[in-house]
Amino acid sequence: MTEPSSVRRPPDKAARRADILKAALEVFAANGYASARLDDVARAAGVAKGTLYLYFADKQALFEGLIKENLAPIPDLALEMLNAFDGPTEDLIRALSGVLLARIQTPPVRQVMQLMISEGHRFPELAAFHYREVVTQGLEVVRAIVRRGQTRGEIEGDGLLRHPQVLFAPVITLVVWNMTFDKVAPLDERRFADDYIALLLGGLKGESA
Repeated sequence: MTEPSSVRRPPDKAARRADILKAALEVFAANGYASARLDDVARAAGVAKGTLYLYFADKQALFEGLIKENLAPIPDLALEMLNAFDGPTEDLIRALSGVLLARIQTPPVRQVMQLMISEGHRFPELAAFHYREVVTQGLEVVRAIVRRGQTRGEIEGDGLLRHPQVLFAPVITLVVWNMTFDKVAPLDERRFADDYIALLLGGLKGESA
């Protein structure tokens, strides 16, 4: 027996949570984390303010939800690529660079990164959460890639093991550049990333231990 069309079904929880996160990102991007108000998030999401608390305990938890939704999947994807890849390590690094670039070119990911760069120093609890949930996993994936290359005789030296942040440098540069100079001197992001990776790979091949 089918339900009468007049019966209203309760909203799907996952869909409602997604709507709240989307609205939160709009409000945070427009006002900054410090000035953003949960009342504005609720209004943008089309829900009562009390409904927000069914999904997120407070504003910090809401922003952490944005980090989990948009940034946390990136190192997981990189690890999947590493485990599935069967070619030269330099090709793996190029492929990973392409995936990272594609991700930061999606507006939600870029906006969350911009917020972390502009506001993270003012809210160390958010920076710590981001570092713990995203950055540390990403650094370990880079180290695993380097060890793979060393085992295969494709990477010399330990520089990238000591400073795996080097592989992420172009991502941060692109985000900061676009935040500051996009209207004045926009970069060709794909070419920039390709040139950076070419320089990096040249250094890895010739680096002394």
